[in-house]
Amino acid sequence: MFEEPLPFTQVKPADIAYIINLLATQHPICKELQDEFHQHAIAIQLAEEQHLLHQGHLCHYMYFIREGALMAYSLHKQKKITTYISVENEFVSSLSGLYGEKPSREAIVAIEPTLVLGVHTDILQNWYQRFFDLNFIIRKVYENYYRDAQERSHIVRVGNAKERYAYFVKSKPGYVDRLPLECVASFLDMKPETLARIKKQDYIKPQDDLEAERLLAKMKDYIHRTECFKEKNLKVQDLAMKLDVPGYKLSHVLNSHVRKNFKDFINHYRISYLKAQLEKVENLQSFTMEALALQAGFASRSGFYKAFSKAEGVSPRVYLAGKAGKQ
Repeated sequence: MFEEPLPFTQVKPADIAYIINLLATQHPICKELQDEFHQHAIAIQLAEEQHLLHQGHLCHYMYFIREGALMAYSLHKQKKITTYISVENEFVSSLSGLYGEKPSREAIVAIEPTLVLGVHTDILQNWYQRFFDLNFIIRKVYENYYRDAQERSHIVRVGNAKERYAYFVKSKPGYVDRLPLECVASFLDMKPETLARIKKQDYIKPQDDLEAERLLAKMKDYIHRTECFKEKNLKVQDLAMKLDVPGYKLSHVLNSHVRKNFKDFINHYRISYLKAQLEKVENLQSFTMEALALQAGFASRSGFYKAFSKAEGVSPRVYLAGKAGKQ
């Protein structure tokens, strides 16, 4: 089956330049090939849970993740088997149906709002014929992928569930708190409840309560002062860098003292900001709730609705109707 084409977004020259500079760390890229990248690259913006490729369809692009995260999975006897998880600065395509030669045995879906850039495989094949530098670079890309594939294979085979978790945390720092629990659990071949139980245990040395409270206060003060929650793609590593602390410490404090993951913690601030804006009558007259949600830092309508319903226990529409009834 052919994949239903996704709508392209405008390609930013700065994003193409970013990829070229990244590839050039492996081998210099000639001017003609750089121009070809600018001419032929496409860009696709994916919402969380939106598919880039469906299982059984043909894949005709090699993609580069500029922002966000993708997960590849196969369905076998109604079980979802995760084959890889990739984040920004990584190349992805169908593993089983590379270059669109046969239907893909895996699907690829966004697990965060994700921007990918891509080049059609027909164009890539033409480039391979014309540019030695690209052949050298792609060989390096595939070598890195092969090493990652070996690591993935090792992760799901080594030891028991606790040992797989410990290996994943060590080899992929920050992933376990950044990515959805269900995705990481599938990748590690365990049930989500097993992963949730293991996360609660002390694989990281417990912090002194006073130190944890100080870090939490520092984090809250920074968020209030800067309103950094309005950054749509804010991640725990970004905030940790701004606070000059290791990312795992922030995650540990949130998990152990706030009982929330980073995404839910930041969404709390976004929702509080949104509710404050809804108290202003002029905002209700001038903006939709969805527009205010985007101002608050939510990256998509679906993500906003899911987070609001989870936090408030009612949908945004029901909440807004209740406010209107009180006025």
